Amino acid sequence: MTDSTRVRTTDLEAALLAWVPQQRWFAAKGSRVVSLAVVARVPLGSRPGVSAEHLLVDIGLDSPGGNGVRMQRYQVPLGFRTNAVDDLVRWQLPLASVDSAVSVVFDGLRDPEIIALYGEALAAAESVESIDFRNVVANSIDHGMLGRVLGAEQSNTSVILGEVLLLKLFRQVSPGVNPDIELHRALAETGCENVAPLRGWLETEQDGELTMLGMAQDFVADSAEGWTTALASVRDLLAGDREPQDAAADFASEAHALGAAVAQVHADLARQLGTSERPSAKSVDEILARVEAAVDVVPALADHLPAARELIARAEAAGITTVQRIHGDLHLGQVLRTPSKWLLIDFEGEPAKTLEERRQPDSALRDVAGMLRSFDYAAHHLLLGSADASTQTYERAARWVQRNSDAFCDGYASVAGGDPRSAADLLAAYELDKAVYEAVYEARNRPTWLEIPMRAIRRLA
Repeated sequence: MTDSTRVRTTDLEAALLAWVPQQRWFAAKGSRVVSLAVVARVPLGSRPGVSAEHLLVDIGLDSPGGNGVRMQRYQVPLGFRTNAVDDLVRWQLPLASVDSAVSVVFDGLRDPEIIALYGEALAAAESVESIDFRNVVANSIDHGMLGRVLGAEQSNTSVILGEVLLLKLFRQVSPGVNPDIELHRALAETGCENVAPLRGWLETEQDGELTMLGMAQDFVADSAEGWTTALASVRDLLAGDREPQDAAADFASEAHALGAAVAQVHADLARQLGTSERPSAKSVDEILARVEAAVDVVPALADHLPAARELIARAEAAGITTVQRIHGDLHLGQVLRTPSKWLLIDFEGEPAKTLEERRQPDSALRDVAGMLRSFDYAAHHLLLGSADASTQTYERAARWVQRNSDAFCDGYASVAGGDPRSAADLLAAYELDKAVYEAVYEARNRPTWLEIPMRAIRRLA
């Protein structure tokens, strides 16, 4: 049997210090990592040839301006095997030395055997040392489910259990109630049909505070991601010389239905968790602060600051804004198209914000702006580096964006009773905020994509 305890914590810390910053889910790219400490090693059990541990690690980051060290906590499920497995080679930790009883240490969520251990603990609603596995309804999760990881790696890692449950582990964790779990539970109480039902979650207590680690909800097997569905329309458009409304894969009806689904979720959240009012000035002041701070990462933004300030000043004139709990990070990758309807997923909020910030009420226009920006991404990212892209091609892509943005807003208004475009300046300010966020992300992670948000910033500002 593989004995993970024979791997020293100090060796794991040294390996994780090099490995964690290279992972897609690491949220502090662009910051210098100055320390890493394992604060918990929870053994989750073993199967023939493999054992598992659930680690919590604290990472120290060099703060801008030399203002000390800021800390981020991550969870890192690890697998320990005696023999290497080809499929796991790319997920191995670079250990300087290994014990003869353990030759490979790797990302545990890449191993179906270890995923199955999580499934068993969830089905049994066990408490494994400091980690509690909770069910919404007792005995509602089956035992013996096999598991596989989803291919897309973002700020979290999701696995499928028995092709019926999606288990998502939040890679970066913070003390307090996670909005993804909180909002799914609130929407379930309203009977909302535009989310997948929550079935369970993982939690622990760290430093005397409740910390949520992950959640399980129904897996919708016969669904397609909104991003994939929209791209099929864009590819069809770009393959010929037709206008968006004439393309065989016109997306406008889907965009309309999606807008209605988003409005219904907003209405259900407002009914369950309430609304309040605040001056628009507070919202736009926060937007301006983020835009100005982004210049340090994307210097080209400085040229657009005067125009951005003018836009934000116009948005401030909107007066009082209604705020409520919202999705917070809505885009085409956060929605699923089933045969009968659209579902919203991943209510965790914008990864760059603190947990407290993500749980704050905000204008529903932020979600609308996020989806409009996603339409823009879908239309333009296929043109990056394309030798065939011409001025006419970009103009047709822009007309696709406008057609689907209008359809989305029409669908939203059909449920909400108010058209988000009626607050044009405030909506544009939220779009600008999102585009600047995207520019920072692309500058740090995908510099070749930076032109997409910069093109939008030039248009909006």
